Amino acid sequence: MKALVYGGAGHRSWVDVPEPSIKDPEDAIIRVDAVTICGTDLHILKGDVPEVETGRILGHEAVGTVLEVGSNVRDIAVGQRVLISCISACGRCRYCKEGRYGQCLGGGGWVLGHTIDGTQAERVRVPFADHSLHVLPDNVTNEDALMLADILPTSYEVGVLAGRTSPGDTMVVVGAGPIGLAALITARLFSPSCVIMVDPAQSRRDTAIAAGADHAVTTEEAEALVDSLTHGAGADVVVEAVGVPSSFELCTSLVKPGGHVANVGVHGEPATLHLETLWIKDVTITTGLVDTRTTPLLLRLLGEKLLDVSALCTHRFGIDEMQDAYDVFSRAGETGALKVALFSPESIG
Repeated sequence: MKALVYGGAGHRSWVDVPEPSIKDPEDAIIRVDAVTICGTDLHILKGDVPEVETGRILGHEAVGTVLEVGSNVRDIAVGQRVLISCISACGRCRYCKEGRYGQCLGGGGWVLGHTIDGTQAERVRVPFADHSLHVLPDNVTNEDALMLADILPTSYEVGVLAGRTSPGDTMVVVGAGPIGLAALITARLFSPSCVIMVDPAQSRRDTAIAAGADHAVTTEEAEALVDSLTHGAGADVVVEAVGVPSSFELCTSLVKPGGHVANVGVHGEPATLHLETLWIKDVTITTGLVDTRTTPLLLRLLGEKLLDVSALCTHRFGIDEMQDAYDVFSRAGETGALKVALFSPESIG
């Protein structure tokens, strides 16, 4: 079969690799019908995630059809169409019992495309199938379901919920890429009075407004607008959705005393924490890896048409066009790419 293989910092290849097989009784083998690329994959290719070994198949987001299950799999059956979660969960360890699946001690957590082979392939082995796969309803398309593999639960849990978003809040999201837009979409479930998106790219600001943002401004305009809208108080919730030092530092300058900064972005280098100004402001700063505990809820909302993710996918490819998709996604500033979706010939859409 073909797969996207990491060849060390700056190197990737779409090559023939061995077919996956059941290694544990709780495994499932999935035919990948639709797959996407994450900003974290770009961080890996830059060399920012040293745990990823040369030769690893990348990817942690996909939708597919179950081809085979291990002898201990009870809730997943051959032939079902499933969402492959970016987080695997043993379901038994201390953290899994607390719903902190991202911190799984039993061999799960973020493993796909990280410490084991991932989803950017024609087929993939998924560990802990009963806890790591979600059967899809017929009225949810493969493309829409892809948005729930990572970015929707990530933005919702690590951004909106960790930031304690409440009705009437003024919310700022720094970064109008896929994660930032997903934060905007899921924040609307809590009726904030105002959501301000911050991004240097005009195309992404335009998309943010179309997706429901009240304002979309450049980095240079952000502080003045927040001051004007809040009469100098600052924003109740600020979500960092980029993962670079300057965006994190901007977030801490926009938050009000007693407010929350929820860092969602994946950082590859240190960011300065200005405690000399923050210590007196009662500011809460949170970080986190998604647990995907909210995926069933988000899937239900998607199926009931209470979430609209149509703005998130901008480019579509065949799965054998993986290298082209990476090229488009990695040049988002030029191409306007948000999420890209790649489909296998067997995909039902």
